Amino acid sequence: MAVGLACAAALSVAPAQARGPDGIADVAEKVIDAVVNISTTQTIEAKAGPGDGNKGASPQLPPGSPFEEFFDDFFKNRRGGDKGGGPRKTNSLGSGFIVDTAGIAVTNNHVIADADEINIIMNDGTKIKAELVGVDKKTDLAVLKFKPPAKPLVAVKFGDSDKLRLGEWVIAIGNPFSLGGTVTAGIVSARNRDINSGPYDSYIQTDAAINRGNSGGPLFNLDGEVIGVNTLIISPSGGSIGIGFAVPSKTVIGVVDSLRQFGELRRGWLGVRIQQVTDEIAESLNIKPARGALIAGVEEKGPAKPAGIEPGDVVVKFDGKDIKEPKDLSRVVADTAVGKSVDVVIIRKGKEETKQVTLGRLDDGDKPVPASVKSQPEAEKPVTQKALGLDLAGLSKELRAKYKIKDSVKGVLITSVDIGSDAAEKRLAAGDVIVEVAQEAVGNAGDVKKRIEAIKKDGKKSVLLLVSNGDGELRFVALGVQ
Repeated sequence: MAVGLACAAALSVAPAQARGPDGIADVAEKVIDAVVNISTTQTIEAKAGPGDGNKGASPQLPPGSPFEEFFDDFFKNRRGGDKGGGPRKTNSLGSGFIVDTAGIAVTNNHVIADADEINIIMNDGTKIKAELVGVDKKTDLAVLKFKPPAKPLVAVKFGDSDKLRLGEWVIAIGNPFSLGGTVTAGIVSARNRDINSGPYDSYIQTDAAINRGNSGGPLFNLDGEVIGVNTLIISPSGGSIGIGFAVPSKTVIGVVDSLRQFGELRRGWLGVRIQQVTDEIAESLNIKPARGALIAGVEEKGPAKPAGIEPGDVVVKFDGKDIKEPKDLSRVVADTAVGKSVDVVIIRKGKEETKQVTLGRLDDGDKPVPASVKSQPEAEKPVTQKALGLDLAGLSKELRAKYKIKDSVKGVLITSVDIGSDAAEKRLAAGDVIVEVAQEAVGNAGDVKKRIEAIKKDGKKSVLLLVSNGDGELRFVALGVQ
């Protein structure tokens, strides 16, 4: 009997421990009134079709299920109950949280995007019309303002997301599936997660249950501080599978402050195009270990130009912060105040140098132009020389016209690329122009071959090419030479 009682006692303790730390309930009680529902209304043109294709979005529940009526009403309301083909109103619900008792709330941009009307629903059911202060699409954040009700508001404070540790307990509060204020808990699964959703990705990954409707809601630490904004999930089913992502508070604070002050984002701008420093490129530039952001191009009217930064430089430190990869440079430049003078440490020809740059302002309307890849025109080949699986020719007027290459582009033209060569794998193509080989300018095919032979004699495994497209956009490519 004693053994049986001991086992029962052990089993009774395990579930309590599995729930997490005791402080979760205290935090939830403290901050729940600061978490709000965001309700939006949008007028759209209905696309009527046989059977109304929207019905496929409604979950299939067993007849008589206690949730059957709830979900039927929910999805009918989303469709507006209108089977006609005219304009109709559609409603959506998300989450948000109050950061200022004067009536300021934060949510996701995608929660309120294209909305005709935005309302904030308090935890006690009070509904208040809200206005948009500003949005930042690149971090998917939005700031709203509203007239506070007679009852005093509760606002939350931001914590320091940089201090988060892997495995630390966090609490998500939001409005999943329109069920109202819902509390879930989990741990920090990863930090600085880049999922290629935007140029400034640095998400907190958590296994706290986040579902549709949680978007824009806060992620709290056990001190009741907001350390992230729940933004998206990875799920094949649409429900939580324990992989959720939150924008870290460090990013949110800067965005919210800028939107409140200016109604828009004012990000720093360096005026360069950057790319990854691969192992091959690092070997070509005598950089050990591979790190930093390689400068592939410099804007003529950008801040980097007068500071003396050049293509081929590798940025390893910016304003005292280490740069391990290109994303690091993008984030830290964007977070730096416009007009601030900063020290930029670069590696040039194997040696470190420090340049001082006064940052400009990024025009967020500009989109980065990727290095283009041209298809090979079908025409007679000019007299060429061959190297590294490339057919090379001098830039004549005829070839410039044929490949649409600007007069400002100087170098050696690639007229053909061998299939299966390293050059083909690196996406070099006919119409590209080799501007430099191993950081030395080349003017004809003979120059290219001589530089490559010299690289081979030095025992190096790869050679670094500076390549331009017809419009003059530059990128670096490392090719094997052995």
